[in-house]
Amino acid sequence: MRAICVASAVLLGAGALTSCVPAADAAIPTDFGFSVEPSTVAAGGRVTLRVERNEACQGEAAVSSPVFDVVAIPPEESSATAVVDWDAKPGAVYDVEFVCDESSGTARLTIAGGRPTHHPTHHPTHHPRHPKGVYAGEGGTLAGFDLKEIGLGAALIAGSLGAAYHFARRRTDEDAG
Repeated sequence: MRAICVASAVLLGAGALTSCVPAADAAIPTDFGFSVEPSTVAAGGRVTLRVERNEACQGEAAVSSPVFDVVAIPPEESSATAVVDWDAKPGAVYDVEFVCDESSGTARLTIAGGRPTHHPTHHPTHHPRHPKGVYAGEGGTLAGFDLKEIGLGAALIAGSLGAAYHFARRRTDEDAG
């Protein structure tokens, strides 16, 4: 009987842990093919937006994202280029929505940590010296999670383990009496 209680506690804990894992970043299936190349780019970089023409996508395709202006791909073309905004957050994942005729679909675009080597509007002639050091990051983050998210995840895991322990102990006490 004790093995059943332990197995239940383990399964409850495993279920709590797997519910905290994010889903894989994948394109949502649609009636026409599309892609963002590369799928990871630095802020200020260029991406190629591709549409595969078929009976579901014969007209103009519109591609939009929070990190670049809306791009139109004419019916006679299969691709276009977009420039990612300079203020795109490194490490963030943005949706890129493709709309063509009556169909639509979403792909993912990840912003890399670095910047492209060429900035078209900024050409520094010298590198300033920082006598007091430089700003070195956000602090209090781990892999893009802030302290609130880490605390909430820890609380959920602790709560599920506590509930499993409580029910396992209560069941054992009932068996003894």
